[in-house]
Parts: sequence; C-alpha cells; structure tokens
Amino acid sequence: MKQSLQLRMGQQLSMTPQLQQAIKLLQLSSLDLHLEIQQTLYSNPLLELAEEIEPEPEEVSNEQLANEIADNGDTPDEWSKEIPDELPVDAQWDDIYPAAPSASAAAPAGDNRDFESYHSVTESLQDHLLWQLNLTPMSDLDRLIATTLIDNIDDNGFLEAAVEDIWQPLAQALSSEALAGASLADISADDSDSQVADNAEKDTQDDEEGLALDEVLAVLHRIQQFDPPGVAATDLSDCLLIQLNQLSPETPSLDDAKLLSDQYLGLVAERNFPLLCRKTGLEQEAIEAAIALIQSLSPRPGECIASTDADYVVPDASVQKIHGHWIVTLNGDIAPRLCINKEYAGLVQRADNSKDNTFLRDNLQEARWFLRSLDSRNDTLLRVSRCIVEMQQAFLEKGPEAMKPLVLADVAEQLELHESTISRVTTQKYLDTPRGIFELKYFFSSHVNTAAGGECSSTAIRAMLKRMIADEPTSKPLSDSKLATLLQDEGIQVARRTVAKYRESLNIPSSSDRKRFKQSC
Repeated sequence: MKQSLQLRMGQQLSMTPQLQQAIKLLQLSSLDLHLEIQQTLYSNPLLELAEEIEPEPEEVSNEQLANEIADNGDTPDEWSKEIPDELPVDAQWDDIYPAAPSASAAAPAGDNRDFESYHSVTESLQDHLLWQLNLTPMSDLDRLIATTLIDNIDDNGFLEAAVEDIWQPLAQALSSEALAGASLADISADDSDSQVADNAEKDTQDDEEGLALDEVLAVLHRIQQFDPPGVAATDLSDCLLIQLNQLSPETPSLDDAKLLSDQYLGLVAERNFPLLCRKTGLEQEAIEAAIALIQSLSPRPGECIASTDADYVVPDASVQKIHGHWIVTLNGDIAPRLCINKEYAGLVQRADNSKDNTFLRDNLQEARWFLRSLDSRNDTLLRVSRCIVEMQQAFLEKGPEAMKPLVLADVAEQLELHESTISRVTTQKYLDTPRGIFELKYFFSSHVNTAAGGECSSTAIRAMLKRMIADEPTSKPLSDSKLATLLQDEGIQVARRTVAKYRESLNIPSSSDRKRFKQSC
C-alpha cells in the first residue's frame, strides 16, 4: 500500500471549555446558579458586582428649608431652646419638644411587622426531645443511648432504623472504648500480662451485659413517654398503641381500639366490617366506636413539632396578559448583575508576557466567557419560555383541561435547537403564571388520540378524571370502565387500564375503596 498525504476539509463539533461552561450554566437551577456566581466572584478578580450608582442627595436651599418649617408649623426656636431644670413628674418628651418630622417618615404607614416572626428560632422535633431528655434523670450510659435513639427519629416521629440496628453499632463502639480504657488503666509495673488481659476481658463482659438489647428497649420506652404522644414508635401500629396506653382507663372503647390497632389495622383501613366482626367477635357498632377513637389519634405525631419553615420557589420567569397578549419576562432578581472591573482590565498589556500580566489576561478572558454564558443562558431560557407560553395559551386561558400535548421535539424544532438543550433549560426552571407557579416540564405531556382525529394531552385527561371523580355520586362511585366510557363520550379514546394508570398517578383509590370510605364518613 502506497503512503501519501491528503488534505481534507470537514466540520466537527468540539466541546471547548466555553461550550462546556455554557452547558453547565444552562442546566443549573436558580439557587445553584447563585452559588456558581458567588464562587466565580471569589476566584476571578476581574469580575465584580454591578453596583447601582445612587443619585446624590440634592442640596436643600435655605428658602426650601424655611418653607418646609413653615408648612410643618415648627420654628427653629422650638428646637433650640434648652430643657428646663425642673419638670413635672408626669411630663413627657412630646410636651417639651415636638415630634421630629422625619420620625413618621422612618416608619411607613401600614408596616405592622412582628419582631418575633422575623427573629424567632424554629424548634425541630429533635430539639424538643433533647430538651425533655435534659429534664429526665438518667445515667450517663442511658443518656447516650437516648441521644442515639433521638438522632434516629424522623420528622414524622418514627424510628428510621430498627432497634437492633441501633443497638449493635452502639454496643460495639462502647465495648471498644471500654477495652481501650482497661488497657491503659490496668497496666502497671506490678501487674503481669495475664492479669491485664483478665481485667480487660472482665470489663468488656460487664459492658456487654450493661448494653444488652433489653436496656436499649427500656430507654426507648422512656422516650416514648415524651411529648408529643406516640413519638419514637417503630411503626403505625406501635404509634397508635402508645397513644392509647396514655389515655385514661375509663375511656370508652379503649380495649377494642387497642385490639384493632394491634392485630387488625389493615382491615380497619379497608373498612371491612363483616370480616372484622367475624374475627374479633365484636358488634359493628362497637367496631365503629373503636375506629372513631383511633381516628382521633395522630398517625404522624412529629408533625405538630416539626419545622414550619416553608420552602418557597423563586420563579425564573413570569407571564402576564397585557392588552390581550401574554408577555414573558425573566426574573432579574434571581442572580446578581456582574460586570468587568475596569481598573484591572486597564492594567492588561498585550505585549507584556510577565506573570502578573498573564494572570490578568487569562482572568479577563474567563470573565468575558462567563458573562457571555450568562447572557446565552438567559436568552435561551426566555426563548423557550415564550415558545411554551405560545403553545399553551389555552391552558392559561381555560385551565388544565385545555392543556395541549407537547414534547421536547416540538419546541426544539420551532426554535432550531437540540432536544437536549430544551431538556436542560426546562429542568428545575419555574414559570410564574396567573394559575400558579409551575415547572417548565409541567407543560410537556404525552398525547391520546381523539375520535375527531385530534390529540389530547395526558395532563388534560388527568384533570378530567379528577373532575369526574369529584362530582361522582357518593352511593355509587364511578369505576375505571365507567370513567373510560365517559371519556369516550367526550371524544377521547382511552382504555380502562390507561384510566387506572392515570387514577393511580393522582393517588385516587379504586371505586370500591372510595365507596367504603364515603359510607363510613
């Protein structure tokens, strides 16, 4: 084979550092973008925050000052006179000096801010339990066990791990500490090697006996008596039994409620009264009274103590209807505005190859790339948001039932972008609409054929199912087959199994479960 040189021309997409940075910023959420900007500001001295230049206060002439004083009814003499040496006992400041004109302006009208709401500290469930633990007399070992158990309690008040899984690593850790302490404390000049080993083995056996599973269970039972009732339970049945045991023995239907919570909680959830009557030997009236007592308990005791801080979603864009047109605007407050430091940029010299000049030149180029990537991200996000709003105007006008089917390829084709770019833009980006704040991915859904040859989105079908089930008769809930028939009457061709899938995605129980639940209410 003869070797030769050939020259070919072609185009190839290469992942340059600039492109990688643009893709990284494109897929970041608003919170992650803010953190990325802060890190870039710390690492690049050529970038700085674009501070808004505040207008200098205008000089007030003497005539204007005199006019203001005349309008307010105050004279300089009233403010320049000295305080008398003797004042009445019930005298107040306003009786001697009038209120300053700027005092009312400092506190705007209608500003009823509560200081405690702004500076209060939210108490978690663990903090509430530790506070009760500090008031409970315990040994150091029991206190250590109790602290470990409290750390394994979730926000709902249940133990996240089994008691055995908590006890075994704690026993091993304390045994190793005891063994290490014995080897240091028992070694002396008069002790032999065998005596040291015997003492260490004896201490280890004592610690293992002290860290038996029964002692951990005893400490757990102490914690289960804390507030709120039912805390530190292993499961729902245990939680209900803990609360029932704390009630007065004279409580009606207490024993029946304990029996149902301990052995037949699944049948209680299904409202299967015939089977409950046959297995427990109780009358239906007694079972209903016991169930009413169970319903008065809290299935998640930690909710009353859990943190009430709400997680707010900051929308990346908003849409409003102005003069009959839907206008999309970006939220400029989600990220600080950046600019290049002109003083440092002016120090860069092209012909200078010194170390300092190279450092400034490289950071200047990186700062320009970063600003271009931010502008590209904002421009792409605005274009995609406008395209989605244009395609889903029916949703903004009429609601979820008017949602049109939309996939990533539709937006990518209209904007001449790749589907992966649309996927990155719509991930963890939120749009503020008159109907609420939605993630951009909410507007994308699959479609189902209609009788007229058109298409209907799955989001619209879910909204229709939710409306039909809400309006169904209490005595005869609609089955999945009946719901499919009703949808076909509206021109939507959907199978029964598809209706069941959509119903389960909405967390709506079956028709039989809904019937038992409505009859029991």
